Amino acid sequence: MSEIALAGPPSRPAARYWLLLFFLAVIWGASFMAGKVGLTGFGPVTLAAVRISIAAATLTAVAWAIGLKFPAWSAPRGPRVWAHVLGMALFTNAIPFTLLAWGQLRVTSGFAGITMAVVPLLVLPLAHCLVPGETMNRWKATGFAVGFVGTVVLVGGGALGSAGSDLEGLARLACVGAACCYALGSIITRLCPPVLTLVFAAAGLCVAAILSVPTALFIEGVPAAPGWTAFLAVLFLGLFPTALATVVLVSIIKGAGPSFLSLVNYQVPVLAIIFGVVFIGEPLPGQFLGALGLILLGLMLSQLRGRAVHPDAAQTTRPDTSPVN
Repeated sequence: MSEIALAGPPSRPAARYWLLLFFLAVIWGASFMAGKVGLTGFGPVTLAAVRISIAAATLTAVAWAIGLKFPAWSAPRGPRVWAHVLGMALFTNAIPFTLLAWGQLRVTSGFAGITMAVVPLLVLPLAHCLVPGETMNRWKATGFAVGFVGTVVLVGGGALGSAGSDLEGLARLACVGAACCYALGSIITRLCPPVLTLVFAAAGLCVAAILSVPTALFIEGVPAAPGWTAFLAVLFLGLFPTALATVVLVSIIKGAGPSFLSLVNYQVPVLAIIFGVVFIGEPLPGQFLGALGLILLGLMLSQLRGRAVHPDAAQTTRPDTSPVN
């Protein structure tokens, strides 16, 4: 099992990270549809708390079943590890899940989708300043810009139109705030000291559950029994876009870097539209093929190596000497 270590990402991500990236895009693309269904039976804060709790219970059970334990506070760098666990719990789970669920009640789905494409633009300068080996270069900047334009084309100008809802301005800010949280959370995860991926993910979700469940009960109270459709939607959200996705995203961040992970946010809107067309009969946007071409071009450009890359960037990776639990 892989471990988290503070090391520079490989200069060219391996094929397995591209496969993991696409898999993550698929389950996150489906999460928008599942979230809409889940909101028919749960309040937004409760929805976030329930999906986090399901994911936390699942990953903790798996970790304990194979003999893994949470990092000891008394261990070397134990407090620092738990500080990163808290950061991941807040900025990758509790806060963005709540903000997105609340925002999706009041804004168009197009606006919610386009805010996810902002994540790479936020990660780029953060990673350049904070993460070894994540040096910005002209190809990364060009690729991210082209991919973002492709996402704007995909969503279309009408997506920014008003949905006629009260508090819509605050809801838009909530979606943008969720994107900012994801960007910050990926950097916090990348900088964590060595710890097993599954342990880190489970610990972060447990902390997120401890924070989000009392908050949901205080704000929305004990929820009424939801319908089966809403329950199954939230169960899906907890098991796949939250539990499994947390393990996958931590693996990608530690193996290929946060900038590479942020490329998933160009794919999610595309796949969300595909799910809508196939499963709930939504019309296919006329600009879909052109936008998809721009997004794929942006992905390709961002992975090219330019002269702006520091010559020592590819040599920043150090061997992982941490013991396996």
